[in-house]
Amino acid sequence: MSDTLELAKELISRPSVTPEDAGCQALMMERLSALGFDTEPMNFGDTQNFWARHGSEDPLFCFAGHTDVVPPGPEDAWDSPPFEPTIRDGLLYGRGAADMKGSLAAMISATESFVKKHPDHNGSIAYLITSDEEGPATHGTVKVIETLELRDEKIDWCLVGEPSSTEKLADVVKNGRRGSHGCRLVVKGIQGHVAYPHLARNPVHQAMPALAELVAEEWDQGNEFFPPTTFQISNIHAGAGATNVIPGALEVLFNFRFSTETTHEALEQRVQEILDRHGLDYDIEWTLSGPPFLTAAGALLDAAQQAVQEIMGYSTELSTSGGTSDGRFIAPTGAQVLELGPLNATIHKVNECVGVEDLDNLARIYERLLELLLT
Repeated sequence: MSDTLELAKELISRPSVTPEDAGCQALMMERLSALGFDTEPMNFGDTQNFWARHGSEDPLFCFAGHTDVVPPGPEDAWDSPPFEPTIRDGLLYGRGAADMKGSLAAMISATESFVKKHPDHNGSIAYLITSDEEGPATHGTVKVIETLELRDEKIDWCLVGEPSSTEKLADVVKNGRRGSHGCRLVVKGIQGHVAYPHLARNPVHQAMPALAELVAEEWDQGNEFFPPTTFQISNIHAGAGATNVIPGALEVLFNFRFSTETTHEALEQRVQEILDRHGLDYDIEWTLSGPPFLTAAGALLDAAQQAVQEIMGYSTELSTSGGTSDGRFIAPTGAQVLELGPLNATIHKVNECVGVEDLDNLARIYERLLELLLT
């Protein structure tokens, strides 16, 4: 059993359902301390985080990730217990195997191998690990970054171990992510009896033309790195549960996934202009999960592409698709940020798994990346 596989199994066996860490970070810090890393717990609220650093010089390369996992759901739906790592047919099964304890194990074993070979490497290596990526993400990476910014500790290059691959390991590297901007809209009406509509004001009827316009709107055309911005209604609710009552309010939840061609402020302004043009009486509440970010070119991207080519024997594709990641908190500091990890086919699913061979190859890619950047 390789060091990477052994550590991945140890991490998976700890039921770290967000925001719990279940001892995963202590295990990682112990391994890093043995290498000479300075480890620093940074806990906020109910979230455990740590920052670890080897070296004091620039440039600073950072591995970023999370020890928390989503709930496994009914255990009897799994072919083997979700927190009992099990190998079948060359695959390691368990909650977090792909998202992202496999990546964490590969990071540690790659770092151990690299530092032992290059104890006096150029620059510095750091780890930024949280237990609140799968949850609200309010006391995790964002808080650690705030702390680092206050003491002017800057990350130059950051690799996030999110499962970026689709068909085979490292066939896709995420060099950016779309922004996510959510909204809760309440359109106000006047409740009444359906037989006397002249004595009421139906917010559903009033809102429909405006919502149809929002759905049909072209927000931008995207660019070479990002698809066009999308608008999706995720929930509509109104009424008292009776067919003979005109509702007094309509609640609509919607979300933008937006490109670098626009901003969250511009989207808010355009939405409110449409609502106002339709004469609606409304309250609106916005929640920005994160702006878009892009690492279009530079040393990190060049090294990642070269490492994948050398280790796997094929080129990787750049993509900005998918949801959000903690990269959205790191990129605004000026860091180059990439996501490179295992296949994402089983993440958040029953029988989540990762290829055993993929774990070892991922560690080799990570180690080669360190060599290209820091030697």
